[in-house]
Amino acid sequence: MANKETQNESISLLADSERIVLGGYTYDCAESKRPSRAFTLVEILIVVAILGILAAIVMPEFQGHVQKAKESSAKDNLRILRNAIEVYAVDHMDTPPGYPNDDRTRTPNFMVMGRSLTEINHYLPEIPENPFNGSWQIKVLPDDETFPTAAEHTDLYGWIYQPKTKEIRLNWSGTDSEGNSYFSY
Repeated sequence: MANKETQNESISLLADSERIVLGGYTYDCAESKRPSRAFTLVEILIVVAILGILAAIVMPEFQGHVQKAKESSAKDNLRILRNAIEVYAVDHMDTPPGYPNDDRTRTPNFMVMGRSLTEINHYLPEIPENPFNGSWQIKVLPDDETFPTAAEHTDLYGWIYQPKTKEIRLNWSGTDSEGNSYFSY
């Protein structure tokens, strides 16, 4: 019976202060009844891990779409440039843009070409940019220079153009998602 009395004395509830005394230790129940206002470190780490897994699954798919969008944009921008060059040539007695005062005996240059297509004749609102390097600069080749066989100065020029042949190409090395050279677009 003495054991039972000792046991009853060591467990006591104090309802007014919401504490439990158990075996000489006091536990405060008021803190456990309050709602949690923050996430624990474990909960945050779990969420970060789940987001990391989702990103690892989605990113390769997303990257493929970005690459195809750039390829499509490059082809479309080339089509726009080629059409503007052809229309300009038709309107100027078969002289392509780039020659100062449409004089084929003079050396073609980018400033004349750009202004002829955009500011003076309004064939284009602006020179489209190369979606791979973000450059709208056009390397205009003189008539006596042969057209390059590969992209060059890709950090500077978005396009390579030779007025004599009316040929314009995307200035970017490498191949697209179908294995075609960007330079051959």
